[in-house]
Amino acid sequence: MQIRSLHPFALSLLAAALLAAAPLANAEKADRSKPMNIEADALRHDELQQVTVFTGHVVMTKGSIVLRGARLEVRQDANGYQSGVITADGNQRAFFRQKRDTAPGAPDEYVEGEAERIEYDGRADVVRLIRRGELRRYRAAALSDELTGARIVYNNATDVFTVEGGAPTGKGSSGGTPGGRVRAVLAPRETAPASPAPAPAATPALRPSPELGAGKP
Repeated sequence: MQIRSLHPFALSLLAAALLAAAPLANAEKADRSKPMNIEADALRHDELQQVTVFTGHVVMTKGSIVLRGARLEVRQDANGYQSGVITADGNQRAFFRQKRDTAPGAPDEYVEGEAERIEYDGRADVVRLIRRGELRRYRAAALSDELTGARIVYNNATDVFTVEGGAPTGKGSSGGTPGGRVRAVLAPRETAPASPAPAPAATPALRPSPELGAGKP
């Protein structure tokens, strides 16, 4: 199913309803309490401001969350909540990925996205994809849903997406979408296969009639 030109509020309701139809498919709620591990070419730390800036081939992991880009600025508030802003070089886009909780025995699900700027808010447990944003959901490595907009907000705690189309792309523009519209491709939900009809009961075999006694009239 393909949906085009949706109002942002209508799309957020649609996405919320879509996710509600998949029980136990929430984002990894434990990610926000996991340590933040970062690799980069260089870093600069400001102890007074509690700000650390990583540059050059940055890769951040926090539980199942993965962020990749050219520059990452990490802050930590007085309560220990961590937040980060990752950006890419030139015309590239930064990358985000997170695993979702699924029911036992169900296939793994992941949400991943790309944008020129990605903001992770540890206190609110929210990810924002800003300028040329694209968010995709995979089920068992197969693409399920795809959203495109100038600004996409993904709330990990409530599993609600909101998408804004932004200014139309064109000469001299940056961060918008074609025609300034939101684009969404949502796969239909899989339904459980119908139970097979019970097989008809077998007709019992008839016993042969007893033979007439020989010599009787």
